[in-house]
Amino acid sequence: MADKQATLNIKGQEPFELPIMEGTVGPDVIDVRTLGSKGFFTFDPGFLATASCESQITYIDGDAGILLHRGYPIDQLANNADYLEVCYILLYGETPTSSQYNEFKTIVARHTMVHEQIASFFHGFRRDAHPMAVMCGVVGALAAFYHDSLDVNNDKHREIAAFRLLSKMPTLAAMCYKYSIGQPFIYPRNDLTYAENFLHMMFANPCEEYEVNPVVARAMDKIFTLHADHEQNASTSTVRLAGSSGANPFACIAAGIASLWGPAHGGANEACLRMLEEIGSVDNIEEYVARAKDKEDPFRLMGFGHRVYKNYDPRATVMRDACHDVLKELNIEDPLLDVAMELERIALSDEYFVEKKLYPNVDFYSGIILKAIGIPASMFTVIFAISRTIGWIAHWNEMHSDPTNRIGRPRQLYTGAPQREFKALHERE
Repeated sequence: MADKQATLNIKGQEPFELPIMEGTVGPDVIDVRTLGSKGFFTFDPGFLATASCESQITYIDGDAGILLHRGYPIDQLANNADYLEVCYILLYGETPTSSQYNEFKTIVARHTMVHEQIASFFHGFRRDAHPMAVMCGVVGALAAFYHDSLDVNNDKHREIAAFRLLSKMPTLAAMCYKYSIGQPFIYPRNDLTYAENFLHMMFANPCEEYEVNPVVARAMDKIFTLHADHEQNASTSTVRLAGSSGANPFACIAAGIASLWGPAHGGANEACLRMLEEIGSVDNIEEYVARAKDKEDPFRLMGFGHRVYKNYDPRATVMRDACHDVLKELNIEDPLLDVAMELERIALSDEYFVEKKLYPNVDFYSGIILKAIGIPASMFTVIFAISRTIGWIAHWNEMHSDPTNRIGRPRQLYTGAPQREFKALHERE
């Protein structure tokens, strides 16, 4: 907290002195908490100019294309660490020693199995249900299976819940996929890495051995890493708001999954694939690019530019390299992948896209990778949920470690009817 003050002058009122808070990096923040006691609130739909909390986890500077996890640039983490090391950093704040990291990996591996009755729980869903609908239900139901560590005020309970969620999310996600296609569930394997284990549970079957392609596994690990956390986005804010009431961790993460399911949040890479399907062929690209440049045409290219990053998405460069590695390794002939690569070439060279900084973003490349390795579009957001679980957990845990934490209670600008008298039904004509 700095000594600087902001003065708010309102006609007919004495000036209000409001403290100005300083973060480690980024803009200063005016503390408006005392305004309510003076009869005023701020109006900020979408909370685009409101800091709802203090956090030490992630920092974003969209104008400069910067994304830091605990101070570490995202490209350095993605290129020099694996997903579980990034999870450790997000959860505990510092890089682990070798022994700490090995212990962390071992704990995660030993929690990957789920209660056998959960398999029966899946059979209550239709086979054609959207996997995100199933994930919302199953993750929320974990509180009914693991209710021995739900005291959110107990540090040890919170850590146990964190490990359970981080470990079991890939297992549950793979079960969603297997159930949807009528195949038997595949048990996790403790000898595989986090990404390898997920791919094994997705694509193995009891009839034959399945070997995970190391290039594909590295790409999947990068997808997990690059989506691990993104500051106070809609789903993270949802987890924090749910958690502020003291709700159990499984309910909070289920709330985050529900928020992520929205097409404006977690459905971007799925929307990108739908766009590629609409274009259909390289022969049609010129027409669709022209439509994208036409302000009067409702068509928009998905996967280009970013709401937060006004310069470039720092995750996209890492994801681009992984994407090209996968396509080269698998040598797949798919017209949609040809469309994607031609769109990438145009976006990186066409003056219109370069001038407006409409570069391919992380969703563009991750969607291409997931399609190339055989994951259906309906599973894209589920994989996003696996990745983001550690971010949600880290923020949820940080919130409960904050002595100033209070239950969330946003205010409103009421524009309805003023107080009026109610007449009984027989008095109304």
